[in-house]
Amino acid sequence: MATNAEVITSSEGEVFDIELETDILRVNKELALENHRVMREHGITSIDVMGSVGSGKTSLIKAMVSILKNRYRIAVIEGDVTTTIDADLIAEENVPTVQVNTGKECHLDANLIKKALARLKLNELDLIFIENVGNLICPAEFPLGSDKRIVVISVTEGPYMVVKHPMMFIEADTVAINKIDLAQVMEVDPSKLRNDIATINPNACVVPISCRRNDGIVEVGRSLGLD
Repeated sequence: MATNAEVITSSEGEVFDIELETDILRVNKELALENHRVMREHGITSIDVMGSVGSGKTSLIKAMVSILKNRYRIAVIEGDVTTTIDADLIAEENVPTVQVNTGKECHLDANLIKKALARLKLNELDLIFIENVGNLICPAEFPLGSDKRIVVISVTEGPYMVVKHPMMFIEADTVAINKIDLAQVMEVDPSKLRNDIATINPNACVVPISCRRNDGIVEVGRSLGLD
C-alpha cells in the first residue's frame, strides 16, 4: 500500500526493551522446554491459543472442549490480566480449570505455566488448552512449552491484522479466522486474510470458523491432530 508518511525503522541492536532482554528470553525458553518435557512424560498434548482481545479465543476453546471432552481428559489454563470471567465460562464444561492472572503483563510466560501445571493432576489428563492473554504482539516471543500454537483472529478486527502483526503468525500451526458470519457486514474478505497468512507462514493451516454458529470447530481440532 502506497504511503506518504515518513517511516522510521530501527537498526539491529537499536531498540531498547527491558522486558525482552536476551537473558529473560533464554530462561523462558529453558522453562518452556521443561514444561514440554513434563507434559509429554504424562502423555499430555498441549495447545497454546493466542489472539487479540475479543477475537474469540475463549469461545473457540469452550466449543472444542464441548466436542472433545468425551474423548480426551481435558484441562484448561486461562491467562488474563485480571478476573476469572473466562475461566468461569470454561468451567461450565466441567473440566479442571486454572486461572492465571498476570497483573500488568500482556502475556503468559513459561514460569507461570509451570506454576499452573503444579495445580493440575497431570496423570489424569490427555489434553491441555492454554488461553494466552489477549495480545497480538508479546505472546509470540514467549513459548510456553506447548505442542501446538493456534492464533485466533476475527473479521471484526479489520483487514490488516495479519500484515500488521506478522510475528504472531510465523510459528502458528493453525490460524482460525473467526466471525466469518460477519464478514460481509464488516466488509472484510476472509480470502485476503488467508492469503496474508500464507505469505507469512505457508505451512499454517487456515480454518474459517464461526464460534457463534459452531461452524468449523471440528476442522480446527483436526488441524491440530485432535480427531
